Amino acid sequence: MPSSIVTLLPFIVLIGAMFLMTRSAKKKQQAAQQMRDEMQPGTGIRTIGGMYATVKEIHEDSVLLEVAPGVHAIYAKNAIGAVLADDEYNRILDGADPIKTDEPVVPDDASSLTGALADEDTDKAKADKIDLGKDAPKADDAEQPAAKADKDADADDAKDAAKADAESAEEDKKSGGEAK
Repeated sequence: MPSSIVTLLPFIVLIGAMFLMTRSAKKKQQAAQQMRDEMQPGTGIRTIGGMYATVKEIHEDSVLLEVAPGVHAIYAKNAIGAVLADDEYNRILDGADPIKTDEPVVPDDASSLTGALADEDTDKAKADKIDLGKDAPKADDAEQPAAKADKDADADDAKDAAKADAESAEEDKKSGGEAK
């Protein structure tokens, strides 16, 4: 008898784990269903696709949403991902941040970034700049044409070598074909 219990123990544990997982999933489904049932016309929502809208009408399996002023769309109820509180919905739509901080606000334009303060910052940045040798003086003009001529000669030699290889390969094909 005890050996049969030991043999069945992994199955018992597996069944228990499946029960807990399905129970957890059922609880989540019930909470989502309750959230959807609590929707009222005028409520702000977020769909599972991330779109924010206002509930206009609620039907048995669908809802009529106003996605923009005067623009309506019908969605399945199970496409509603979250029902939002009015203050949160308004904050998201209006872009208003209710959190007040004493941090400086970044201007919408760059006008405040010009002037004496900006010039001081630019001068300081130039002084702190590390020399990477990019601004080194260029070689003499006499050396540049010589280097260019060397490169051109190397390129011509490579072309000639490739042409000679192609010609010898062609000759090999012809002579191989005649021997047969």
